[in-house]
This record gives sequence, C-alpha cells and structure tokens, in this order.
Amino acid sequence: MKLLSLGMFVFAIDTLAYDELQRKRAWHFASNGRVGTKEAIQFTGPGLETISLSGTAHIELAEGRVSLDKLIEMAADGEDWPLVDGRGNVLGNFVITAIDERHREFLPDGQPRQIDFGIDLLEAPDAAA
Repeated sequence: MKLLSLGMFVFAIDTLAYDELQRKRAWHFASNGRVGTKEAIQFTGPGLETISLSGTAHIELAEGRVSLDKLIEMAADGEDWPLVDGRGNVLGNFVITAIDERHREFLPDGQPRQIDFGIDLLEAPDAAA
C-alpha cells in the first residue's frame, strides 16, 4: 500500500511508513509603522509550504536503513521532486531539507532493530511563477 511518493521513492509499509505527516502553510504580510496608531499591514503573498514526516522503521518489517540511505542520496542531489499522496493527488514539488535518525534496540552486531526518523520537506515553487 502506497502512502506517499517523492519522485520515484515510495513511502510504504515495506520501505518507510510514517506515523505522522505535518503540513504547514503560511502567508506573508508586510507592515508599515504609522504615527499615533497601529501599524498598517499589506498581504504580500503566500509562503512556501513545509511537510514533516515522522515514524519508526523496524528491521523485521522494512528496509529502513536502505530507504533512509536512498532519501539521503536524493537530498544530497539538491533536486526537487514531485510529491504525490496515496490517492494520486499531486501536492507540488519538494526538496528534502533535513533527515534525522534515532537508533534504538541494538542487535549484538550494533545494528539497530528500530530507527525512528524525521524527514523535512520544503516546497520548491515553479521557476516560471
């Protein structure tokens, strides 16, 4: 079952299944000080959308390490990728700005049985806009 795809990387049970998706949108306003009254504000346009994914990969269920390494390679390329949800809705193009990992429950060889992860995405607006 596909939860989300970023470019050709598919977030799913057997790769990386996130537990939480946080989506943030913002709008910008400029302000001008005025004498004897409150500032005036003017809408200047939408900000860039951010999406944060967090979850846990268990070695028994998923190829978490391999999947995280693939996402790290994608981030290092600096490219933007189309983000598509499991229903086929295109959310826009996004870049990977951060990946964090927390390793837990280690096997005797030092390999983690569990990797908690966080992935931050930033909207990459269309260059023509």
